[in-house]
Amino acid sequence: MKKGILLLMTLFATIGLMAQSHYKVDPAHTSVNFKVKHSGITFVNGRFEKFDGGIIGSLDKMEDARVFFNVEVASINTSVPMRDDHLRSADFFDAENYPAMTFESSRIEKVDDQHYKLQGKLQIRDVTKDATFDVKYGGLVRGENGAETAGFIAKSSINRLDYNVAYDPDGAGIGKEVIITLYLEFKKATL
Repeated sequence: MKKGILLLMTLFATIGLMAQSHYKVDPAHTSVNFKVKHSGITFVNGRFEKFDGGIIGSLDKMEDARVFFNVEVASINTSVPMRDDHLRSADFFDAENYPAMTFESSRIEKVDDQHYKLQGKLQIRDVTKDATFDVKYGGLVRGENGAETAGFIAKSSINRLDYNVAYDPDGAGIGKEVIITLYLEFKKATL
């Protein structure tokens, strides 16, 4: 009897997941960017080259969707190899011990037809904290093969010290605030 109930519960959960739409990030049309103040006078820009993510749910009812994203820390690129190596080190991201940054949504609030507040848990190094992204929905298009592609821009800022990225803790040379901008395209997955 218990096996039958467990099998029935698993079947309903599977059917529920299959009924939802799945969108996978398109890495060829997505970029994960950041900028941080340098010496208090200008900004250093960078990006991460390797990442994945997705949306589970309906784009017509984004408030009920789930969003997740993973970034490979070692893929950092500021166009200066010596600086990138330093950013991978224990002084900053400690990529050897913490190879990924992750985000998983906990709530999506609709502001209007194009704007959302995406709230969730952001993990960097050994710290997980609440984070909010301002998201602009760019729309939905269908490719030549009929596949749906949705576009978004997501922006947030964090204090790097909150995530134990504590090199130059006074922020004299490297600003404490990190501005994050993601240009995202998600393609509807075929199951």
